[in-house]
Parts: sequence; C-alpha cells; structure tokens
Amino acid sequence: MSGAARPVVNLRELFAPKEHDHGGHGTILAHRILARGAGSPGASFIDLAVLPPGTSIGRHRHGRDRETYVVLSGSGVMLRDGAEFRVTAGDVVVNEPYGEHGLSNDSTGDLALLVFEEEVPDDLPAG
Repeated sequence: MSGAARPVVNLRELFAPKEHDHGGHGTILAHRILARGAGSPGASFIDLAVLPPGTSIGRHRHGRDRETYVVLSGSGVMLRDGAEFRVTAGDVVVNEPYGEHGLSNDSTGDLALLVFEEEVPDDLPAG
C-alpha cells in the first residue's frame, strides 16, 4: 500500500497548537482544512479549532472579511461588537466585516468549532 492515501486520519493527528491566538489566553488547537488559492472563488479558509477549558481567541477585527463560527460541541462566551453572550453546540455566529469579536471557553470541557472566512467584495455593502 505504498504511496496510497490512508483511509482514515484522526484530527488528533492533524491539530497544531496555537498559543495566544489573537492575543487570547492559553493554547488552542487548530487545523486548516482548506485555504483558497489566489484568485479562486469561495471561502478564504476553513479551520477546525478546539479551545480547551480556560483558553480563548482574543478580541480582534478583520477588514472586509466575514468570519463565521459554527460551534460543534461545548460552550463558551462570545464577544461580538461589545456584546457578550453564551454560545453552545449548534450555534452559528456571523462576525461581520470590521466588527470586533472573540471567544472564550469558560466551561469544564472542550469547545470545538468550525471557522470559515469569506471576503466581502468591495461593491457589496458590509453587514
């Protein structure tokens, strides 16, 4: 089976540590599933991320990029444009262009999420 793709790869083998992501607390785990090639349509990137208890993605802003968080499991506190609210599995949070956002895991279990970002074309209004 030399040169053949492995039939199953477990995410634990793919995740890489990211210390103080966007100035956040602790070390999260992340894996970039997809990165768009230059000039290609579609999402700029799709990431899987795991925030262990007590970790966070720090408050930050993007330019004309819309970044969406899909909470796969766990729970935490989301900050978006000055408002804080609880998120749990199944929640979808859209972070609009130029908006401030961050996420912290204040629970006792892991918080797993899918993050994808898309450029908002200059000719479309933000938001």
